[in-house]
Amino acid sequence: MPNYLTINSKIKDVYNSPLGRDVVDKILLQMGVSNKFVTNIFVRNFRLKTLAILLKKHLDKDFFDTLLNLLNQDANLVLTNSPNQPITPIWWKEAVFYQIYPRCFCDSNADKIGDIAGIISKLDYLKSVGIDAIWLSPIYDSPNDDNGYDIRNYYKIMQEMGTMEDFELLISAVKAKNMKIIIDLVVNHTSDEHEWFVEALNNPSSKYRDYYFFRESETPPNNWTSFFSGSAWIYHEKQNIWSLGLFSKKQVDLNWDNPNLRNDIIKMISWWLQKGVDGFRLDVINYISKQPNLPNGNPVIGNLMGFFGVENYFYGPNLHKYLHEIKTKAFEPFNAFSVGETPGIGIQTAKLLTAEQRKELDTVFLFDHLENPGKTRFDDYKYDLNYLKKYLINVSEEYPNDCWLSLFYDNHDNPRMVSKVTDNPKLQPYLAKLLCVIQLTLRGTPFIYQGQELGMTNQNFTDISQLKDVESINLYNELLQTMDETAAFARILAGTRDHARAMIPWEIVATLETDETSTLNFYKKAIAIRKQNKPLIYGETSFVKKAKKNYFAYYRFIDNAKFFIESNLSEQKLTSKIPQNSQKLLLCNYKTPNENYMQPYESRIWQM
Repeated sequence: MPNYLTINSKIKDVYNSPLGRDVVDKILLQMGVSNKFVTNIFVRNFRLKTLAILLKKHLDKDFFDTLLNLLNQDANLVLTNSPNQPITPIWWKEAVFYQIYPRCFCDSNADKIGDIAGIISKLDYLKSVGIDAIWLSPIYDSPNDDNGYDIRNYYKIMQEMGTMEDFELLISAVKAKNMKIIIDLVVNHTSDEHEWFVEALNNPSSKYRDYYFFRESETPPNNWTSFFSGSAWIYHEKQNIWSLGLFSKKQVDLNWDNPNLRNDIIKMISWWLQKGVDGFRLDVINYISKQPNLPNGNPVIGNLMGFFGVENYFYGPNLHKYLHEIKTKAFEPFNAFSVGETPGIGIQTAKLLTAEQRKELDTVFLFDHLENPGKTRFDDYKYDLNYLKKYLINVSEEYPNDCWLSLFYDNHDNPRMVSKVTDNPKLQPYLAKLLCVIQLTLRGTPFIYQGQELGMTNQNFTDISQLKDVESINLYNELLQTMDETAAFARILAGTRDHARAMIPWEIVATLETDETSTLNFYKKAIAIRKQNKPLIYGETSFVKKAKKNYFAYYRFIDNAKFFIESNLSEQKLTSKIPQNSQKLLLCNYKTPNENYMQPYESRIWQM
């Protein structure tokens, strides 16, 4: 029988459910508070009704009703993972992926826009780095309001990128080099110029009308806010109707509760797989299921998270059902790989989404490691790597063998991690190599973002006019209502997505390739070590000295094949001794490691 939570349930009951633990941990993370706050013997035995009385000035009845409704939708789901279950080997667990943001990767025709021909021209380079699979951000036909994530036609290539023939040549070239290719699947929303939406807006009797969320109302139908500022509702004056758009005003959300829509999406997925792509990265895929009737977001949750309404769609009631449907009907027939972008999802629910026997997603991108507790992307602060250590230990120990992690720091939506940690140009190359070692020696599939292997850092923007990112520009204009231009730009500069969307400086690559100390050559060595040593892929992990500040160390091993990885997470020297039984130093980001201490951001891989 489902174990439903009620107002009489205890906090420990909430925390013992997968979604409950993730929701509580997320709230505590936003507050910058340790989970020990709710796991101690005193607090964990509080009943929710007691908590409601104690916090009635801050948390109203609607908050608890919202929380219980959210948690109880998963009351009949149970994690059945077995930690001792053997790992199932497969190509994507062994692969090193490389994310390409096509618009700024390589420009083949001097129009200052990257294109498919440019990608083809750099496949030899990617192969030399050791890349096994490339992931392309959207190349579909698009008005480019959000750089291709607003798709106008799923079956057509963006004009600036080339033609379908160019893309087919890319697939052939990738296969010829024994590599794989996955592409973005953006199906939470379409462009408002997509033929489905154009017909739906102008013809109320069209079958496409129910492919989207339309509402007639004098004001926005609910209080949901957009991730790109303002209301999540778009008003169409001519038709006197609203449509839902969680992102830009030209991106309209799809109604996945409509089976005809799901069938059309499955048909489209199959079409691309038949062309030869090997899988997809699924954009904000956990948003596809919304709560029925689209209720108002709870104000307390909205103020805490910075967006109103998120609890009604970040983990909707039919999410598992819809993911299972596209897995079994579209992905499985082609043995296709899937990695879901899942903002707001925590470790426990990620296990539900990726457990092999549940047949939903192969792996997901989790995001809680990208910012320190209590911080957001647009906060200007120095990232503490000790939190990254704590997070990676936790998620590595929590994940069972029938689930698989993705490992990443940079992507097209975030500033460069190197720049978040330090602005010291002398130390940044060492830090870039340290992050490389961690990413390539923990269990999970590494996703390297373009330029990461070159040690690229944030851009030196000096004015808002230099930015192109719709999210940043909208937020800047919103901030001007409460602060001056200098303060508003400083906040935007801390988190703008444009930092990661600068063109790759190919003119310096030849120089880096001949420099044995370059970050590029370090990546090549680290990737080669990973490929040559299965314990670094499928081996067990044993963390050591977990409580030692600024020191991150662990063993990876299968039987007698054993490796020891250690890193100094600080800008100061750190006491350390070369481990006993260390047979060989395979890699270090300093020329000669000292026997008694580690240099700032030093990282080592030992073969035992």
